[in-house]
Formats: sequence, C-alpha cells, structure tokens
Amino acid sequence: MSLKVPQIRPSTRDAIIEAAFDLLSRDRNASLNEIAKRAGVGRATVHRQFNSRSDLVEHLTEIAIQKLDRAVADAAAHATSYLDALNRILVALIPFGDRYGFLTHEPAKDAPETATGWRQKTRDLHLLIDQAKAERAIDPELPTFWVAAVFDHLLHAAWISIKNQDATHAQAGELAWRTFIAGVRKS
Repeated sequence: MSLKVPQIRPSTRDAIIEAAFDLLSRDRNASLNEIAKRAGVGRATVHRQFNSRSDLVEHLTEIAIQKLDRAVADAAAHATSYLDALNRILVALIPFGDRYGFLTHEPAKDAPETATGWRQKTRDLHLLIDQAKAERAIDPELPTFWVAAVFDHLLHAAWISIKNQDATHAQAGELAWRTFIAGVRKS
C-alpha cells in the first residue's frame, strides 16, 4: 500500500517572503512583479501583504537579522577558539545564504534601525576576525575588511553550490572552510 503525501503550500505571505529573499539576494533591483511571479501570486496580492517595496524590504531585513543572530549565537556557543567560532558560524550561516546575500545587497535605507543592526553585524565579524588574528590563526598582515569579504563570498559560494545541487551542506561547508583557511593563514 502506498501512502500519498499531500503537497503543502506555504502561506501566501511566506511564499512572497521566500521569493523576495531568493530574488533580492541576487538582484537588488528585482521588481515586485518579479517577486509576485516567483511566489506564484499576482502583484495585487503582494500589495495586500506589504504596503510598499520598502515595507517588504524592511520586513525581510528584520527576518534576516533575527535568523542570522540565532544561527550565529547557536554556532558560537560551543566554540573553543575564535577561529573555531568563525568555522562554526560559516557552516551555520550557509543555509541562510539568501538572507545573508539579501542583507549585503539591500541595505534598509528607509529603516535606519535595521541598517544600524546590519552594520553592527559587520563590526562583530570584524572583531571576531581581529580576535582570530590575535590568536595568530589568521595572518595579521591581511586587512580585516579583506578577510571579511573572503568570508562573505565563500558563504555565498557555498549557498549557491547547495542551491544548484552541486554539493551537500556538509560538502559546501568543508569546501568553504578549507578555502577560507588556505587563503587567510600566514604562509
């Protein structure tokens, strides 16, 4: 006897949010029409859920920051060093690559408090990198902004490789970390 599993469609609002993250993480100029089409709804439905594009962007920013905060806190909780924390955070953030990409591409211009929150996340990453440099785990001669950019781009590459089904989460995490370490350790 085969069991038929029903297809469960996410709520309309959730479908719009996921479509917006997907599109805006790659193209900050994606229109509401494109988001509606990706979500499988009409533009009017998007407008019933969100008053404006800036309202949608502000909502996405809040969701992304909350998800990333939780993932980072959970990942770093058991780290044994600053370098270990970076490793755990990188791997933990991979599933949220669209949210991370969205935040790096779409600063909340109309919501200064969320833009401030994102700037704080960037400062926190820079501080963690500086602490790993102090441990001599990262080449202290590399500029912190450069190491952070490498981290960001490898996170994005890992997310894309999973999304394209080129790698599993574990494979993408290991590849991203091996590449990061190979690039930032003192030779």
